[in-house]
Amino acid sequence: MKHDLNVTAVIISVFFLTQIVGLFLVNKDISSVQEINGTIIIQHQDTSVGPRPETTGFESFLYIAVAVFIGTILILIIMKYGKIKLWKTWFFMAVFFAISISLGVLMDSTLAFFFAFIFASLKIIKRNVLIHNFTEVLMYSGLAVLLAPIFDLFWAFMLLLVISIYDMYAVWKSKHMIKMAKFQAKSKLFAGLMIPYEEKKGIRLEIPQKPDLMPKKKKVRNAILGGGDVAFPLIFSAVVMENLIKQGVSSTLAFFQTTIISVTVTIAILGLFVFAKKEKFYPAMPIVTLGCVIGYLIVLAF
Repeated sequence: MKHDLNVTAVIISVFFLTQIVGLFLVNKDISSVQEINGTIIIQHQDTSVGPRPETTGFESFLYIAVAVFIGTILILIIMKYGKIKLWKTWFFMAVFFAISISLGVLMDSTLAFFFAFIFASLKIIKRNVLIHNFTEVLMYSGLAVLLAPIFDLFWAFMLLLVISIYDMYAVWKSKHMIKMAKFQAKSKLFAGLMIPYEEKKGIRLEIPQKPDLMPKKKKVRNAILGGGDVAFPLIFSAVVMENLIKQGVSSTLAFFQTTIISVTVTIAILGLFVFAKKEKFYPAMPIVTLGCVIGYLIVLAF
């Protein structure tokens, strides 16, 4: 097992919570479901930061693919020149906007901005495991609210497939994904779930000032799960949920049916943590995609 059992249980629980919260917010964000000329149309309200990208199908897939490519290049450039302050500024803005989108589903946009600013500031300033992971739940839920409505089922699956291939290449071949993870840890800002702990002592509430993902002295370890490993299955699940609604399933029932995918992908991630070896990095997206596919097949059986 890659990490202690209790630590694994906590990070898996936070992962599952993110999937459920994200699905709930996407479902709640639906403003209307109408049947027009025999076709069910789902309408969403604008996000707290404005309208969604006006893309569909392949255009939406390309939109995300280009965003991932550009984001990766920018991070590699920031790493090369050691621009930690620039990374922190970029990180803060991303956290702020993502959280404001998720909170915007529940409250007025002004209040959403206010609380998003507070949470994003605390994430940067207060190195606390509770704050870090709480904001991560809101961040990826916000991304799902923003992106799920612009995807159809086929291209959501293609996104999982392509990202899985990219993840394997980035971890096993080029290894730049590992370098980016270490850079984020060095900058004290990690985009993903993180549970620091001391062997034989348990989880630490305070995140180390200089968290090491592979410490030589095994005093403080970190159980981590990258942001993409959390966000992409959530987006896929949300797209499946909306596809069910378009087939005539009520929004409430569609939500509960889609949580099956949340369960299967959580089990898949748990399997990765159980069978993975310590001190090694693994691409999680192929396992995530497998969990999503199995869950979707079960949903189809209903």
